[in-house]
Amino acid sequence: MRWSWLIVLSLAGTLAAQESMLHAEFRREGERASDACKDFGFKTLPGCAVEIFTDHPLHIAAGSMPAQNGFALGGAFVADKNTTNWRMTWDVDAVGSTNASWRAGGYMKLIHTPNEPIHVIIPVTPQPGATTEPKKPEKKAPIDLVHPYTVFNLYAQSISLNKLYFFGLGNDSALAGQSVFGMTQSIVGGNAIKPVYEWAAISKLKLALLGEMNGRFVSVRGDNGQSSPSIGTLYTNATAPGLSSQPGFVQLGEGFRIEPVLFKDHFQLNYLGNFQQFFAPSSSTNSFLRWTADLNHTFYLYGYSKSGAKNTDSSGPDECAPNGAKCPEISHTPNLNGSIGVRLLVSESINSATSAVPFYFQQTLGGADIDGGMALGSYQDYRFRAPNLLLLQENFEHSIWGPFGFKFMTDEGMVALTRGDLGFDHLKHSFAAGLTLRAGGFPMVSLMFAWGGPEGHHNIFNMNNSLLGGSARPWLD
Repeated sequence: MRWSWLIVLSLAGTLAAQESMLHAEFRREGERASDACKDFGFKTLPGCAVEIFTDHPLHIAAGSMPAQNGFALGGAFVADKNTTNWRMTWDVDAVGSTNASWRAGGYMKLIHTPNEPIHVIIPVTPQPGATTEPKKPEKKAPIDLVHPYTVFNLYAQSISLNKLYFFGLGNDSALAGQSVFGMTQSIVGGNAIKPVYEWAAISKLKLALLGEMNGRFVSVRGDNGQSSPSIGTLYTNATAPGLSSQPGFVQLGEGFRIEPVLFKDHFQLNYLGNFQQFFAPSSSTNSFLRWTADLNHTFYLYGYSKSGAKNTDSSGPDECAPNGAKCPEISHTPNLNGSIGVRLLVSESINSATSAVPFYFQQTLGGADIDGGMALGSYQDYRFRAPNLLLLQENFEHSIWGPFGFKFMTDEGMVALTRGDLGFDHLKHSFAAGLTLRAGGFPMVSLMFAWGGPEGHHNIFNMNNSLLGGSARPWLD
């Protein structure tokens, strides 16, 4: 009995110490917010907003939900801890949007740092007549994945979307076939990013190996409260595979990424290749495989460093800087940033003769997709949907003043029901131009006007739903 009381007292002391540390974090955050927001005005407003929307451990979470589901607000809690070999971050957030859609999740990031030097207190013998204090341990610098850090992300997330469009399958689907559905998807799993730097040649390529394992649980529902008909009134399981039932999926994935910066930091390749397996244990008619090649080429007009490009693997989904570091400040002075980009995206699915790819896992082109990516912006959101996809994108972005910039895009793309139908003969075309905002720790905000397709034009406003660390948040399609 005496030992049990000792254990209880020990645990109580540990919890009290942790609680006091958390209390101190909240106190320091309150002091920072008070300093940033005490003199309200045009000049102090950006700094005040940075504190309210990005500081830790608690801040307001804000961002765009997937297209047609409004702008979301909520709260986020961030905590971190460093040990000899690990840097760990915990994120918990929940947001709700203007159309009652919501997202909530918990995320844990572990970064393995076995090669970092361990700073210790070195006692020094004082000389006669002098007082010398021991050297204090140095604080670990913010993580920059220049070194071979292995990153693990663990997460559990649920998202409920009340307005998604389905126009039928294929590149020739009709605008008149527009229908509406709602979807809830819960994802439990994790992924890993392993940089490979064993040889000098590979080090220059900035090669990383990728892996993931997820459980995906989807529920599709009709929606009769919209101006468009509910999906069940126009489509069946034959024309929208997966409409009648949605089994649970075990989803695995393996891949690689290379990100070399060449020609004196002016040209960057960002190549991603992965292979994914979707297994539905309770339904063999829904299992399928998918491979994707995403090839990005970016030419920085003023150099890679001036453009502020950085690897975000080290940040959690609610962090603007890793390891509790201070967020970058908003610049009010002219800052020349500019880039020209060319992207080729190809994705193909493989299924047996007795199975079909569920429509809710098929990727889309048109407006913005379910993960916020913009492609063929002049068309309606989610306009073209099929198991196979081809997209070419060219863009030019340049700073105007401070955090404001101008962006111009051209898109050519298509979807196909079979892999053999993909090609460059029947591509849809679209153009877009608009303003961008890249400000300190804020999400990137874009306001684009898209035109060029035969179905009219489209205005797209998007506020990135993750601050800087998108790698920790699982994708949805």
